[in-house]
Amino acid sequence: MNWTLEVITVPVTDLDRAKEFYGEKCGFKVDLDQEVAPGVRIIQLTPPGSRCSISLIQGMPTFPGAGATAAGSLHGLQLCVTDIDAARGALVAAGVDVSPVMHVGATGWEEGKGDTWNSFLSFQDPDGNGWTVQEAPSELSAR
Repeated sequence: MNWTLEVITVPVTDLDRAKEFYGEKCGFKVDLDQEVAPGVRIIQLTPPGSRCSISLIQGMPTFPGAGATAAGSLHGLQLCVTDIDAARGALVAAGVDVSPVMHVGATGWEEGKGDTWNSFLSFQDPDGNGWTVQEAPSELSAR
């Protein structure tokens, strides 16, 4: 049996603002924007080429045993791209506040690209949820 990671819930305060950020600025495809029950709205977006989507939810009761997550408290989400300079350029052009490209060097984090698998950038959504982008040597399907 395969266990596939397909959806990650990203806690936000304003669904429309988050939809604009992820959909228009980050280029994620809006898969769903729907009221699924009275007072419960779900927006699901997928990064280009990804099999895992993000879900923005308003009004959903907390699943038993899952616990609630505060807006802006999600960190460590990581996307992979094959051209980190192009990815950074696209984010900057869309108005996203993004870090310089960095790599891990002899003294810790250093500016500039590193060797294979060692080039990163980071950004946050309007609520402060943190994302890292890593440069991969090829598309996932080719690895």
